[in-house]
Amino acid sequence: MSRKYNNPPIFEALCEFQFIPSQDWDITISGLLYDKIRDVFPVKIQQTAVDLNIQPGQEGKFEQKVSLSQRMQFFRSDKTALIQLGTDILTINHLKPYPSWDIFKPLLLDTLNIYRVISNPKGIERVGLRYINLFEFDKGSVELKDYFNYFPSIPPELPQDLEAFIHHIEIPHNEGCNNLILVLKRIISKNPKLISLLLELNFFMVIPNSISFEQVSEWLENAHNQVEKAFEACITDKSRSLFMEE
Repeated sequence: MSRKYNNPPIFEALCEFQFIPSQDWDITISGLLYDKIRDVFPVKIQQTAVDLNIQPGQEGKFEQKVSLSQRMQFFRSDKTALIQLGTDILTINHLKPYPSWDIFKPLLLDTLNIYRVISNPKGIERVGLRYINLFEFDKGSVELKDYFNYFPSIPPELPQDLEAFIHHIEIPHNEGCNNLILVLKRIISKNPKLISLLLELNFFMVIPNSISFEQVSEWLENAHNQVEKAFEACITDKSRSLFMEE
C-alpha cells in the first residue's frame, strides 16, 4: 500500500501525450475540444510555445531544432488544473492542491478519449508522466542528507554549502522502453528567508509508438507506480514528517 500524506509536497503533476504527426492537422480541433470541456474548463487562453526537438543529423550526430507553435490552454475557474492543446500534443496539468491519483488518472483518460473522438489520431508517438515536488525550509542552511537519499555528492575537500545546483540522472525501465528522470535542484525562493528545492520525477516512453490507445491505462498505472516508488526512495523519514503521513 502506498503512503498517504495530509500535506504532500506535489507542486504540479502533468501528463503529456504526443501523437503520430498528421499532415492534415485541423485547427478547428481546439474549438471542438473546448465545446466538450467548457463546463469544467471554461477559461480559454492562447499561448506561443517554444518546442525543442532533437533529431538525427549528418555523420551520426544529433541536432537541436527550436520552433514556435501555438497552444490553447483551457483552465478551471480556480486555476488548479488545465488542459493544453497543440499540434499533435495534448497535456493535462494539475497544480496544487493535487487531489490523488484516483482522481487525476480518470481526468487523463477522459480527456484523451475526448481528444480521440474529435481528432482521430493515428496513434501515440510518446507519453510522459511528470511530478514536481516543492520542498521549502525556513533555515539558514539545510543538510541535504537529512531530508534526501538522492542528492549531489561533494568531495570532502570542497566547501559543503551549495548556493545553487542541479542533480540529474536518467534510469532505463522495461528493457529500455521507458526512462525515469530524477532531478533535484535549488530554485530562487520568493521569500529570501526560505530555501526552496524541487524534486522532479519524469517517467516517459523512449521507443515511439510502442503502446496502443487500449494500453494507455496500464502504462499510466505502471508509470505512476514507478514515480511513487522513486519518490519514496529519494526522501528520508525526516522529509516524511513534514508531510504529515496519514
